[in-house]
Order: sequence, then structure tokens, then C-alpha cells
Amino acid sequence: MIHSDISYNNIIDGDDAKRAQKAADDSAGLPPEQIDTESFYVTQHYDRYTDENHQVWKTMWEKRWSVLEEQASNTYLTGLRAIRLTPDRVPLLFGEVDDPFEPGRKIKGINEYLKELTGWQSRGVPGYLPAKAFFSCLSRREFPSTVIIRPKDKIDYLPEPDIFHDVFGHVPLHADPVFADFLQTYGKAALLAGPEHEEALARLFWFTVEFGLISEDNRLKIYGSGTISSHAESEYALNAPEGTAGRKAGQIERRKFDLERVINTPFEIDHFQDIVYVLDSFEQLRDAMNDYANRVLEDSNTHAGA
Repeated sequence: MIHSDISYNNIIDGDDAKRAQKAADDSAGLPPEQIDTESFYVTQHYDRYTDENHQVWKTMWEKRWSVLEEQASNTYLTGLRAIRLTPDRVPLLFGEVDDPFEPGRKIKGINEYLKELTGWQSRGVPGYLPAKAFFSCLSRREFPSTVIIRPKDKIDYLPEPDIFHDVFGHVPLHADPVFADFLQTYGKAALLAGPEHEEALARLFWFTVEFGLISEDNRLKIYGSGTISSHAESEYALNAPEGTAGRKAGQIERRKFDLERVINTPFEIDHFQDIVYVLDSFEQLRDAMNDYANRVLEDSNTHAGA
């Protein structure tokens, strides 16, 4: 659930949030085939977003967009346009509603475009989902997205995801068929994986989905949501001097992506990343994930037959 000491606008009904969170928590004890991801989701009451909520979205968008066209992966930028994300309002996930700023005009949810492209959907959740619930969603091409947005007094830092981090930071990549395949395979593998794979999979997610870099047009570009949604993190990842002395010396180590090295690299969450991994392409990431998924499947079959 979300932090109780932060004053969010109430986009979600309280009973709906409690029901969804309980269903997600209870899934930890279920076999994968019995997990019902639909029970984790909540209604996005779009008419409850205030002018301040839309202004926060716009302010954050404009701050990032001032440099993002130069910093971000072409694949991310193409996806952002394909799902019709715009700077002037919080995104609608599903369906069609009246535009809050232009009477007589309708706006469509991003899923109306996304599903046609790759089959993925962004689904509203009450807050953090436990790992097993989260992996179950990914395995079905459903991305759990927090629908609340940070209050104005938390615009520069929020200790948990909100719709800006989840939708602006993550979802545009889901419009790319190669990345879409990678993420679903990740979810399926993580759902089957035994305890011996948990740390490796967490590291893979961290160094790719959250803080990955990619080489495009003979330049380094960002694609991980942690860098996409953060001005300071992206600046450090792209422009800090190369070196192994770490963040205290203002240095960063940019390593070529290698699956074995990635899954054996620890990470810390409370400061700039001083190690990042650079992809040659998203096909490289998809293929590495397929190889690791086969390893998980073989181990799962071995345990099942023991």
C-alpha cells in the first residue's frame, strides 16, 4: 500500500483498494495457474484528478522533455508517441472520457493504442504489489500501474511509484514488440523460478528495466524508467566521468551488457548508480532473457521431478 503520511488525492475508492491489495497479498500462497490478476486491479476514477494533479504531470513532463528528446532511446520516444501520451493531462488508461480542458472533446485511454501494438495493457493498482503478483501480471502482458500522482510538495522526490513513474517511465517501451517479448518472458521465468534465481532476476530487472542504457546512433541513450523519470539520475548516467572509484568520487562504470556479469552484480537503491550496463540492442536483451528463462525452466523441471 502507499505511504500514509503523504497526502494524495483520492483517485481510488478505499474499499476497492483494500480488496485489490488483499487479493495481491494472498496470491503469494497460490500456484501460478490459480492466480487471478484481474482481482488485483482498481478503477481509475479519472474525473477525480484535480487541476493541481494535471499541473504536476505537466510540470514533470516539461522538465524531463527539455532534455529527453536528446537523452532517451529512439524506441522509448517512438513508443511514447504511439500510445499518445501528452504533456497537458494525466493519462487515462482505459476507454474514453471527456477532456477536462476542452469541452466537447473526448480523450482515449493509452491501452486503446497499446493493446493493438503488442497486446500489453497498463492496469491500475493500489500501490506496490508483492513479487509473485507482479510477475503474474507481467506474464500476461499486464503492467501494474499506480494511478495516483504525487502531490505538488513531493514533485522533486517521491519514495514510491506514482503514475508518472509507472506510465511515463515504463509504458512507452511496452509498445515495442522486442521489449514487449522480453518483459513477458521475464514475468513467466520469475513466476516459475525457485529461490536460487530470485537475486539474479532482481539484478537483471534493476540493471535493465530500471537503469539500463543502450547504444544508438553511436551515442549512449537511456531507457530504464529510473533514468527516464529522473533529471539528476539521467545526467549522472550519461555524463559522469568514467571510472571505478564510485559515486563518492563522482565516477560511473559503464559496462557492456553481459548477462552473467549483470546477474552477479549487486546494486544499492538509495543513491546514484555507479555501475550501469549498456545494451547493443533490445534484441540482445530479449535473447539473453530467453536463454535465462530456459535455465529457469530446466531447474523447475528438475525440482518437479525430484
